[in-house]
Amino acid sequence: MDTDRLIQTLAADNDYRARPANTQLAMALLVALPVAAAMLLVTLGIRPDFMSAMRNPFFDTKFAVTLALAIPAIVISVHLSRPEAALGRWIWLLLLSPFILVAAIIAEMMVPQRMPMMMRMIGKNSMVCMLAVPVLSLPILAGSLLALRQGAPSRPALAGAFAGLMSAGLAATLYAAHCTDDSPLFVATWYTLATLLVTALGAVIGSKVLRY
Repeated sequence: MDTDRLIQTLAADNDYRARPANTQLAMALLVALPVAAAMLLVTLGIRPDFMSAMRNPFFDTKFAVTLALAIPAIVISVHLSRPEAALGRWIWLLLLSPFILVAAIIAEMMVPQRMPMMMRMIGKNSMVCMLAVPVLSLPILAGSLLALRQGAPSRPALAGAFAGLMSAGLAATLYAAHCTDDSPLFVATWYTLATLLVTALGAVIGSKVLRY
């Protein structure tokens, strides 16, 4: 190899830049979300009355709650992938989902119900929810953590926790298409517990794999 070609090769190598974390995360979600959706379809499936259930505002609210959690968590996860990033006022984005959920609970309380409050809270599928959301979140969490490794988070456990929060929110959105328990009380109890579990898992794994 002559000197000019060697210089060109070294210059080309020096020009290489790794894809930013937001691009990597988008690519990871494009792969992981269909995998999680396929897992849902193969195992639990979509609730048979899906189309008619869309006329129930409490059914629709489930998707609003889970997406209002997942989308801010995505934004914050990308933000935390930078070494100089601090959580700061970004945390306020996470209040949207609880606000929607509290408003839905109040609205449900104002509507006459045939089922007692405790039965609506426990529902019919609480254990299924507690298992399905974490399992569906696994491919999303794995892809997200791999993508965030392209960044350099200064607080890997916190970044991992938000990756878990994002994964749980997206998994819960998928699971909501199967779940026949539409009460906001059910969502506030079991979706929240499942989300906390995945968030803790993300924090533990993130503290290891996101450390640089």
